[in-house]
Amino acid sequence: MARLPRLTLPGYPHHVIQRGNNRQPIFATQADYLMLLQLLGENAVKFGVALHAYVLMSNHFHLLATPDTAEGLPQMMQAVGRRYVRYFNDTQHRSGTLWEGRYKSTLIQTDRYLLACMVYIDLNPVRAGLVTQAADYPWSSHTHYTGQRIDKLITPHPLFWALGNTPFAREAAYAELVQSGITSVQQTALTDSALSGWALGEPDFVADLQKRTERRVSKTSPGRPFAIKNL
Repeated sequence: MARLPRLTLPGYPHHVIQRGNNRQPIFATQADYLMLLQLLGENAVKFGVALHAYVLMSNHFHLLATPDTAEGLPQMMQAVGRRYVRYFNDTQHRSGTLWEGRYKSTLIQTDRYLLACMVYIDLNPVRAGLVTQAADYPWSSHTHYTGQRIDKLITPHPLFWALGNTPFAREAAYAELVQSGITSVQQTALTDSALSGWALGEPDFVADLQKRTERRVSKTSPGRPFAIKNL
C-alpha cells in the first residue's frame, strides 16, 4: 500500500515529531542542542514557518509550527535534518543515518488543541522523569512563555496573546495551564495523530479540512463520527 504524503497546509498549526534512529541519542553535548536550535531558527525564517513551541529531548524533538506555504514546513525540516546530520556525524566521527525515517506530523484544530499541544510539549521532560517542573528543563520554549527568558525562535500564536491583557497575566495564565496539565486521553490523541498523520480536531473541522486537500485527512471519512471527538 502506497504511503500517504504528509498532511501539510498553510495557515494551520502542525505538531511535528522527529525521532532518532532506533531511539538512539541525537545530542551528545550542549553544543549539539544549541546547533539544532540555531538551524531551526535560521530555516524557520528562510522558509516562512512560525515556531510556536518546541522541546528537544535526548533522542527526539517536538515542534508546534504554522507554515505560510504548503512547502514551507517540509523544506524547513529537510534543510534542518540534513545540515544537523552532517554536523553531528562530523563532530562525533560517525557516519550513516541519524533519524528514524522521515519526520512525523499532522495539523491540529487551533481553538481546541493548540494550547493543549503547547502544554503537551512542555511536559515531555516531566513525563520522562528528567525534571519535576517544566521550568527546570533548559531545552524547551516553556520559559519563554512564563517570562523567564526571551527566545528569539518563538512566534507566539494569537491564542497565547488572548490569555491576558498584560505580559504578566499571559505568563501567569500559561504557567497555570502547564501546572494543570492535560488528560491522558489528550496526550494519547496528540501523540497518535502526529505519528499517524491524521488531522486532530472535531468532525466539522475535519470535514472542512477535507475540502481543502485531495489527501485523506482522517482514518474514517469526514462524515462519520470522529474517534476522539469527546476529548
